[in-house]
Amino acid sequence: MELKLIEKPKNPIIIEGFPGLGLIGTISTEYLIKHLGAKSIGHISSKKIAPMVAVHESKLVQPLEVFYAKSKNIIILHALADIRGMEWDIADALQELYVTLKAKEVISVEGILGQNKDLNVYYYTNDSAVKKKMDANKVGLLQEGIVSGVTAALLLKENEMATTGFFVETHSKLPDSRAAAKIIELLDSYLKLGVDIKPLEKAAADFEKQLQDYVEKMQDASKKTDEKAENYFG
Repeated sequence: MELKLIEKPKNPIIIEGFPGLGLIGTISTEYLIKHLGAKSIGHISSKKIAPMVAVHESKLVQPLEVFYAKSKNIIILHALADIRGMEWDIADALQELYVTLKAKEVISVEGILGQNKDLNVYYYTNDSAVKKKMDANKVGLLQEGIVSGVTAALLLKENEMATTGFFVETHSKLPDSRAAAKIIELLDSYLKLGVDIKPLEKAAADFEKQLQDYVEKMQDASKKTDEKAENYFG
């Protein structure tokens, strides 16, 4: 993994979200980038990532792109690529970003499988100050559950970084805009982002449709790439 930055803001908070259950991380980070007017300041690259790229509004969208919202001093890692098998490498790249920018905290956002109709939100942190704040706001501490992927790799670096995970229950592997809206609302409360909550679910639903189309195209392209490789080597 190689981290490339054209700008190095100091002491930001880093938010990361990867495609996972309900596409919570991807929808949430996409919404924040739009809402906060965040600009691309770099990306994480690797030859292990399939050589595919999206074009949006006549601009290339990197598979792992680093955005910066200057008004809030927030870094947002927006991920669209299939990163299975690269979780530890990406966590190391995020740690490099954390150290390089002397970041205050890394926040991971992710969906977890819900057991009921309520879209409950939970947190997990290694920072006592964050725990105190979350408890004061009556956000539930994650008591039981399985966390995997990049988020798990980051949480396991608890002795090296200040890490917090925000989780929301979802009931589908399909994009879940309502659950993503819950995460954005929690981030808004925690970071004082000034998000207008009223149109949130509609905006999230719009992003959901856009992202679902994109993810389907990425999956199809990845499948075709694998098939070509099998035919070539077979």
